Amino acid sequence: MTTMTSSARPFLNRRLAEFGTTIFAEMSALAVATGSINLGQGFPDTDGPEEIREAAVRALRDGRGNQYPPGPGVPELRTAIAAHQERRYGLSYDPDREVLVTAGATEAIAATLLALLEPGDEVIALEPYYDSYAACIAMAGAARVPVTLRPHEGSFRLDLDELRAAVTPSTRLLLINTPHNPTGTVLTRDELTAIAQLAVERDLLVVTDEVYEHLVFDDAGHLPLASFPGMRERTVSIGSAGKTFSFTGWKVGWVTSTPDLVTAVRSAKQFLTYVSAGPFQYAVAEALSLPDTYFEAFRSDMLAKRDLLSAGLREAGFEVFTPSGTYFITTDIRPLGETDGFAFCRSLPERAGVVAIPNAVFYDHREEGAPFVRFAFCKRTSVLEEAVARLKTLGV
Repeated sequence: MTTMTSSARPFLNRRLAEFGTTIFAEMSALAVATGSINLGQGFPDTDGPEEIREAAVRALRDGRGNQYPPGPGVPELRTAIAAHQERRYGLSYDPDREVLVTAGATEAIAATLLALLEPGDEVIALEPYYDSYAACIAMAGAARVPVTLRPHEGSFRLDLDELRAAVTPSTRLLLINTPHNPTGTVLTRDELTAIAQLAVERDLLVVTDEVYEHLVFDDAGHLPLASFPGMRERTVSIGSAGKTFSFTGWKVGWVTSTPDLVTAVRSAKQFLTYVSAGPFQYAVAEALSLPDTYFEAFRSDMLAKRDLLSAGLREAGFEVFTPSGTYFITTDIRPLGETDGFAFCRSLPERAGVVAIPNAVFYDHREEGAPFVRFAFCKRTSVLEEAVARLKTLGV
């Protein structure tokens, strides 16, 4: 029986009407139904360091975090986050006033945008973008203004003139993601300098999603925007343990910024999850204190996997944009005689037993992303080797 109401208005808030079930759910279901290798969603297929998993077990057994942890996060983790930022980037944060622990980076993004935006504000985001950006901007009643990264000499690059032209009197903040998902672009020092100068000149807030900070494959390493002149006081930096330590299900993220900005974000965050991941927070505090050898080995392992999958995709006939960071590879399917990424990804499980994601879901300008498809390489080497072997059948 259909339940009728007195109103014809749809149940779903109209701000979310454009966002249906995510493509990740659809493609993961396809992977299960067809027995395909899932290189779509970005999660590892093995756990992270055993000593960190044991640290979580120890916290559970010791009764640390089994009840509500402090709203800003447990002191041990906030101190570890501040120490990590100081040790790696020379950025000094007060763990009591300038660090906020969140339920993963996704909540950090949501709380930040809900806190800082009002209806009528514009947000400039680099397109293609992580899908939660668009939904969170919409929930805040603001308007997203995409600036598109486009292929140039083997990678996706930002047009700084286009970025500057997108700023209007209504622009409230810039939403920057580097290393960039899904393209794997890492913004250069010159690009970040120009972004910083623009933010200062136009008095803009900047939100930086840096969850792949430990997966930069060139020697320069990660360059936090907050470390550039004039940016410490206007930047909200977002980090996460999931990508770096391969415990994505723990959902431990964080925000670092000035006391006023962190207070604003916390005001929104307290009405989302309030608190989360109590015992895991203690484990992540230990993880952030791992020696540099861990981070170097993690990066080297992912670099080898990047190169393995990149070579296999090229051999299968894709044009490959080798990523400078993250654990995703964007490819162009046009050399295979294909132009529609959605149709290609929906047929790929049956054709080759592999699942990927169409990049067009990350664009406002769907036509810009139509021929691009993303593969994740955060999987066991044996799984990637099998995926490469299967993909070779595309040209047969």
